[in-house]
Amino acid sequence: MASVIGVDSSTPRSGWDGRKRAVGGRAKSRARNPGPRPAELDMLVEGEIIPRLLFAHRNAGQRNAADGRASLSPADAQAFARLPLSLEADELLEVVMRHIDRGVSPGTIFLDLLAPSARELGRLWEEDICSFVDVTMGLWRLQEVMREVSWQAPPASSGGLHSRTALFSTMPGEQHSFGTLMINELFSRSGWQSEAMIEPTAKELLAAVGSRPFDLVGLTVTCDCPSGELGRLIKAIRSVSHNPMVRVMIGGRAVSANLAIVHGAGADGTADDAQSALVFADSLVKEAQRLTAIAR
Repeated sequence: MASVIGVDSSTPRSGWDGRKRAVGGRAKSRARNPGPRPAELDMLVEGEIIPRLLFAHRNAGQRNAADGRASLSPADAQAFARLPLSLEADELLEVVMRHIDRGVSPGTIFLDLLAPSARELGRLWEEDICSFVDVTMGLWRLQEVMREVSWQAPPASSGGLHSRTALFSTMPGEQHSFGTLMINELFSRSGWQSEAMIEPTAKELLAAVGSRPFDLVGLTVTCDCPSGELGRLIKAIRSVSHNPMVRVMIGGRAVSANLAIVHGAGADGTADDAQSALVFADSLVKEAQRLTAIAR
């Protein structure tokens, strides 16, 4: 099960029949905050919308074929890529839901439809084909669709008493949340009990870590961050954690650009893509549990 802290959840949800009302029509979409400042947009696209933790596209088709689920073709992704520039969030949701109705999983939607679309919008921005406002609104619409799919198609409960628990968070002071929300959803759909914190202060993040025995804390680092500053936060997380064996993973643009920050900041590791992130996180938690059992 996944939950999100710091995201407005007051909008009524009424299942698939409430799709358009749940997302909001054109007037609502245009009235919303258009997003970050122009200087931040390239960082948003490169470091948050499609962080390396979410690049599992190369294996998605094979995984869907193996488990009998419908898949998305490159043509599907190409046809969808630029739609956020011309359609509102509710209209995008209708397109996405046609794929879901034919059996495509939400995880595949996230990885093989929304993320490639975000990357295409980033390319259009970098090549000055689209304006800042158009691209930023397109990214906002993608995030609205992702949230709606997450709410309306929640992952099945793992049903066990020993599910792995994780808390994913943006770095305090950073505003970009799409990547954090997506990795939270992917872990949840793989059986983890996960939560996401959006734009927390350091105090709020540490309070959350201290309130429950999370097995894993994941931080998305998109802005250039001195390893000393990140290291102090990770040290504080370990100090206040309700779980003395908590493991900490980091990811995002700043980490991909400087892998040395992982060791320098005292994190337990990072991963190149979603599948390896899940495998690595599971191994970290298993090792922590083994050490705990030995200590007893």
